[in-house]
Amino acid sequence: MAKVSPMAIAPLLIFAVLALLFLWGMKGSGSDELRSTLIGSAAPRISQVPLAGYPEVVPEDLRSGEVTLVNFWASWCPPCRAEHPKLMELAGSGLPIIGVNLKDDLDDAAAYLRSSENPFISIAFDPKGRTAIDWGVTAPPETFIIDRTGKVVFRFAGPLIGSDYENRFLPNLKTALTRN
Repeated sequence: MAKVSPMAIAPLLIFAVLALLFLWGMKGSGSDELRSTLIGSAAPRISQVPLAGYPEVVPEDLRSGEVTLVNFWASWCPPCRAEHPKLMELAGSGLPIIGVNLKDDLDDAAAYLRSSENPFISIAFDPKGRTAIDWGVTAPPETFIIDRTGKVVFRFAGPLIGSDYENRFLPNLKTALTRN
């Protein structure tokens, strides 16, 4: 039987240890939630180009004394279209929603709102994404929950559908709605 040299086993052991460290590091905290640096801070200003025919966002919209949603969306975004019925449902329940149309064509954004029902109390058009940068938005759709005092209390990245909506978004919305 041939004797195996320790030098022949060393690279395999090093590889195995590195692979285990890599897998352990990938495990992380178990949460795939993207934390926002805005949580607990006043909602940033929403700068805009007016979207003709629709109410403009005014600073008071973010500090209305009501829990408010800020939804970043685009007409070219399939997940935004998928979440639209949930936005209509939330708006129908009396929840104010501010829409920020992100990196879109002005005519396409207006056409989308004409062809679909409009869930927004006011709309900002953010053609260059400057407002989205201020809010830390990575890609539409993203929705922020603003409390009664105008502070950001939750950020939800992705469409308001499915189990994430049920298990993460709705409990945070309920918490915001029940706080004084």
